[in-house]
Amino acid sequence: MAKSKSAAKRHKQSVKRKTRNRHIRSTVKSVVKDVREAIAGSESDNVGKALSNAMSVIARAGSKGVLHRKTVARKVARLSKAVAKAAAAR
Repeated sequence: MAKSKSAAKRHKQSVKRKTRNRHIRSTVKSVVKDVREAIAGSESDNVGKALSNAMSVIARAGSKGVLHRKTVARKVARLSKAVAKAAAAR
């Protein structure tokens, strides 16, 4: 248990941030998975939509400080590359 008011407040803030960060990271994983599934499937029109949504969610996670900016760039680049490769194969 926190001994001072400020320590109690910091603990509350850290719990709140932890919850928010977990939710955002989970959402990022979900949208990346959606893009990968769309690439694996034969839904060529959904791939673009899924990629656009994923890029938006990943960029938002970066702007909130949940993901590092270079992590954001790497994830977006890898997804874009995978989509381009899948489009060229079809």
